[in-house]
Amino acid sequence: MDNALEQRIPSKKGKELFQRIRRAPEISKNDLVSDSGLTVSTLTRVLDELTALGLIVESGFGASTGGRRPILYRVRAEYGYAFGLDISRTSSRLVLLDTAGQMKAVHVIEMNEQMTPDRLIERVAAHIHTWMDEYRLNSDTALGLGIGAVGPLNRFDGVILQPEYFPAPGWENVPIVAELEQRLQLPVLLDNGANTAIRAEAWANRSMDVRHMLYVHVGIGLRSAMMSDGKLIYGAVDMEGALGQMIIQADGIPNRSANGNYGCLDSYATIYALERETNAMLRIGRRSLLEHIVPRGEPAAFPHIIEALKKHDPLVTELVTQAATYFGVGLANLLNVLHPERVVLGGPFMNINDLYFYTATQTAIRKTYHYPQYQVVFSKGSYGEEALAVGGALMVLDQLTAPISPSPAMHI
Repeated sequence: MDNALEQRIPSKKGKELFQRIRRAPEISKNDLVSDSGLTVSTLTRVLDELTALGLIVESGFGASTGGRRPILYRVRAEYGYAFGLDISRTSSRLVLLDTAGQMKAVHVIEMNEQMTPDRLIERVAAHIHTWMDEYRLNSDTALGLGIGAVGPLNRFDGVILQPEYFPAPGWENVPIVAELEQRLQLPVLLDNGANTAIRAEAWANRSMDVRHMLYVHVGIGLRSAMMSDGKLIYGAVDMEGALGQMIIQADGIPNRSANGNYGCLDSYATIYALERETNAMLRIGRRSLLEHIVPRGEPAAFPHIIEALKKHDPLVTELVTQAATYFGVGLANLLNVLHPERVVLGGPFMNINDLYFYTATQTAIRKTYHYPQYQVVFSKGSYGEEALAVGGALMVLDQLTAPISPSPAMHI
């Protein structure tokens, strides 16, 4: 399906000005003159164009600096709505954003053994249609769907390739974009979830103008993305989970994947690693509150471990600290190579307890070269578990200011 969003603002100056207006809750005409470098007459013409298109509105007057009070402009939030979908291994999330980037609704889908690609696509399409009815959206106001998915994937062909460790079967070579475009009759975009998450966090920090940012998602696996000079870094292929194969102990634990590296970070710092270590300790007789939490005959799973952690169980506290320390070593390796200004850590580990976050970041700081001359800010991010889906929706909104693709050359 052709994406017509890039054609909704026909002029390059209109796209640039709209992008400036998007970056603030509201902005004065005087500031736009200063920021854009446009003449007053040109600026006025472009503002009139954006207003006529329904993308911006006058929102009042700013404070006077001695003359007439300046007119303020803001994005017209109800111009349109973008859907964002996070496809992850433990749960998937669907969000709805208005044109101003405000989140209007969230829907969570558990990724269990029955949630095959076909079932997820069916659930997502049905819920989007429900929201379209609820918010009275049509083909003009429903702008599209952006997906942040577990990789590897081909974002150009819209295919999820061969991701590992989904609970349900069938997650190989899934033409997710074509399937959802057919059901929704809307433009659909695809990127890996770490990239959409870093888009969301860059948007949340847009007033700070952070140029170099690293995002790491810690869950069943490890997923990472990097932004340099305000732009996402893409490699030759999409290997979102490659961080997990960073070797931190060459003669260490075999990886759970036959193709994985011995002693790699995935084997020490993930939910999988924590569950493995916890059950190994229970088998050799270590005492724990888990004896009263886990149903008899079942292995300890992540929710059980988190329940014990909240009750300050000594064994679980020790093992979470150990996993976080290993992750901190891997994080230090990234900092020593990439030198980001800001590091955002997301995923299930970061949203349930501060122990993992603080242990990992303090370990990373101690092992970072040139510290304290090189300073980095760590955070859990602004959107929590919704970051990947929010970034997917923002990917759609960003199409409004994308360059208009040239028409294919005519052959005579």
